[in-house]
Amino acid sequence: MEANPNVMVLAEIRNGKVHDLTWEMITWGRKLAGKLGVKVDCAVLGARQDDFQKLVHWGADRVLVVTGGKPDGFLVTSAARLLLETIRAEQPGIVIAPATTFGRTVMPITAARLATGLTADCTELDIDPKDNLLLQTRPAIGGNIMATIKTARTKPQMATVRPRSIKPGVYDRSRRGEVITRQYNTGDNWQEKLVSFVRHEEKDINLENADIVVTGGKGMKNKENYLLLGELADLLGAGLGATRVAVEAGWAPFARQIGLTGKTVSPKVYIAAGVSGKIQHLAGMITSEYVIAINEDVDSQIFNVADLGIIGDAPTVIAHLIQAVKAQKKTNGRHG
Repeated sequence: MEANPNVMVLAEIRNGKVHDLTWEMITWGRKLAGKLGVKVDCAVLGARQDDFQKLVHWGADRVLVVTGGKPDGFLVTSAARLLLETIRAEQPGIVIAPATTFGRTVMPITAARLATGLTADCTELDIDPKDNLLLQTRPAIGGNIMATIKTARTKPQMATVRPRSIKPGVYDRSRRGEVITRQYNTGDNWQEKLVSFVRHEEKDINLENADIVVTGGKGMKNKENYLLLGELADLLGAGLGATRVAVEAGWAPFARQIGLTGKTVSPKVYIAAGVSGKIQHLAGMITSEYVIAINEDVDSQIFNVADLGIIGDAPTVIAHLIQAVKAQKKTNGRHG
């Protein structure tokens, strides 16, 4: 298909509304569009939200509010058909979406129907200055290498991108853009029916949304020491994370794993205790605003990205930190 150079971003839809992850996708779109000298379109599939102008304030040049069929919650077939018709009508050169349940289901179906390529779970996107093709970087071989992929022969170039892999851009109320409604008849032959929706209840602080994250690695030495991090996290109101080594050792469940093969976080403060700082782990926390690293190995790679480095036995340092935080809270309580 002949491609318009515009970059199209798929908005993340949850509970019928545009989710905050969309701001990150628009930021990725602006980065790519800036290098190509083109515009950013944001496609919103079946959302009930009225304030679409804020997507323009976040950086979209056009917001395409797409309706059609039966908007009964999230149904894969209907959403994929809407995206397919939108791409056929707008002819973008690049289409990106968040690597969430939403993006990971809608994008592959759409790519298959367009007979084009799709690179999933990217951690970095860029433009090759030689041919203006999309460079799609993602982990491969169990996270041991980073592969950069091109879709050289078909259009559009499609990719899903890890949440928290980029900081949202600036919200600018002075930005001007268009909000356009599109309606497509996707037919009545639905293959799915929404029976029920069961919300997953988080027992712990959501790692991906936490302002503070405390993570333990091999340097915590055993599960008992790792559990000290849970106490520190509770005191700080922080999320508790783990490296792949800690998860494989049975110290923490996979849901806590941070890195290429786990979650990506972007807190205001990231405390890495006994974490060596291999590239696989750094990819999951590199956008953290302030990194505190604790490790007894002065040559640990984690110190290369740390704002504050503490050289010492991680379990011992954490135990001292716990006592210091408790003492501070006690002091504040007396004077509060």
